[in-house]
Amino acid sequence: MSSRPMVRLTVAQAVVRFLSVQYSARDGEEHKLFAGCFGIFGHGNVAGVGQALLEAELNEPGALPYHQARNEQGMVHASVAFARMRNRLSTFACTSSIGPGATNMLTGAALATINRLPVLLLPSDVFATRVSSPVLQELELPHTYDISVNDAFRPLSRFFDRVWRPEQLPSALLAAMRVLTDPAETGAVTIALPQDVQAEAHDWTKELFNRRVWHVARPVPEPAALARAVEVIRSARRPLVVAGGGVIYSEATAELRVFAEATGVPVAETQAGKGSLPYDHPLALGALGSTGTTAANRISAEADLVIGIGTRYSDFTTASRTAFGNPEVRFVNVNIAAFDAAKQSGVAVVADAREALRALTKALAGWGTEPDYRAQALHLAREWDATVERAYKLGHQPLPAQSEVIGVVNEVSEPRDVVICAAGSMPGDLHKLWRTRDPKGYHVEYGFSCMGYEIAGGLGVKMAAPDRNVFVMVGDGSYLMMAQELVTAVQEGVKVIVVLVQNHGFASIGELSESLGSQRFGTWYRYRNTASGRLDGDVLPVDLAANAESLGVRVTRARTIDEFRNALRQAKGDKGPVLVQVETDPLVPAPNSESWWDVPVAEASNLDSTRKARRSYEVNKARQRNFVGAGGTPESEPVGGTSR
Repeated sequence: MSSRPMVRLTVAQAVVRFLSVQYSARDGEEHKLFAGCFGIFGHGNVAGVGQALLEAELNEPGALPYHQARNEQGMVHASVAFARMRNRLSTFACTSSIGPGATNMLTGAALATINRLPVLLLPSDVFATRVSSPVLQELELPHTYDISVNDAFRPLSRFFDRVWRPEQLPSALLAAMRVLTDPAETGAVTIALPQDVQAEAHDWTKELFNRRVWHVARPVPEPAALARAVEVIRSARRPLVVAGGGVIYSEATAELRVFAEATGVPVAETQAGKGSLPYDHPLALGALGSTGTTAANRISAEADLVIGIGTRYSDFTTASRTAFGNPEVRFVNVNIAAFDAAKQSGVAVVADAREALRALTKALAGWGTEPDYRAQALHLAREWDATVERAYKLGHQPLPAQSEVIGVVNEVSEPRDVVICAAGSMPGDLHKLWRTRDPKGYHVEYGFSCMGYEIAGGLGVKMAAPDRNVFVMVGDGSYLMMAQELVTAVQEGVKVIVVLVQNHGFASIGELSESLGSQRFGTWYRYRNTASGRLDGDVLPVDLAANAESLGVRVTRARTIDEFRNALRQAKGDKGPVLVQVETDPLVPAPNSESWWDVPVAEASNLDSTRKARRSYEVNKARQRNFVGAGGTPESEPVGGTSR
């Protein structure tokens, strides 16, 4: 028998107590790892985790606050947005019932893992004892009894475990915390809890529930890797920094600014890295790639060196591998994850962004780009800013353009306020047009580009940063996917300002469809035309503002851009959630970024529109490059652990 002090709790009670005493720490500052638990209860968890949360609320108020959600996917999105706003140092746990409650979280799990953001998922599972099988919502497979719908979380999670017996819980929980607090490994973490095991009592050692601090590392660059990177940088004449989300999460924006100003290397930004420099900094080129600025894309086309900092080089960032046109271009990749640092066959510097930038700035003392190169970057950036100003003040009639709506939100918002978006045409327009003034002022989920993220994400952001106004930009398509967390915002008194852009269809895919020769097929919200048999009749009489009003949200309908501006100003003074609806013309595009995105076009067709689009596709496809083996050190030696 163990002589250590023991405490008798159910498995669910042990989970709740354990989570309530976990902390993260970085740079000597501690943060509660779990700000609370979102949950929707069903027969799988109501008497397990639900009972445990009730008991904690009564006995230890504030230890692990419970928040009621309306959609399991939505509560994961809110948790992920919270974690992103807190630079991955805090998050939420999410509990669901068995079956559809659990599988509703799959989309959120994919989003979290793709974006490298921590969230803990606690889906309920089948009976471990199997005496009642098959239970309601159980997946029966003839060849095995140890698979449930929760196994679908395995490829979407950075860590997955199922606790079949109470004795397995401590190891599962400790492993989960390790992954959640590892910036190179983090993402969705799933611990499946069989419903009978949740309610089963066990004697636990009290030390399991001691306060535990998980230290988030800041790895420094390996000296040899740093030396290789410095050698390559010193040999470059037209270098470009690509700032990704890692710059923001590691809180390295000040170090990036020092590096850029000391060396004269201009900076372009990914979606996750937007805000790494203020938009008006002399070396800020703005967005890069398929949704980029002409300034960033023209510099990237001629760059002889790309210094990627905290980026995973997605297809939008590289314009499907057409952005970097110099045949001699080389890469230096700073990333906390070796997987990303090794991309583009570049010099890999596996390190925290802040520590790497400090080391690079020191090692490059006395080196810098030529004045005419810096002047070119500034000239191109100012040209683009003038383009943005024209897009903001377009004056399109009778309905405003989406760029004008963005301009008004940018004008009305304060520098520290946050804009939220995720899918449709809006993320691309925001990436190239939004004037970011604060590192945390721009929050566009573009790793998974998940329709329905916006409102739930806005809820999470506001919970993470209650002192900032949060502007949720959402189109009618995304609103219809998932708006239920407005009810949670009403219930909790969480103020978000939702800008609902009504354009009667899927505007982004409509524009893409047209460019691919598919004539906006299936992208309008229209009645079926009895004459043609197609969905090209009159506009549907959908009133989404009325829907939001029915959920308890104060609503304003703006018919003109001036009415929209006044409505936003009034909304800033409201206490609860507000929705402002504005109708826009979906056929007015944002300024051209002079870039491309690889979406294949039908190779054979009897439609002239498709054949024309295919010819354009083949021209762009010819520009695409495979960067493996490109460039090298000045002496053309293998670098970064790669070989040819």
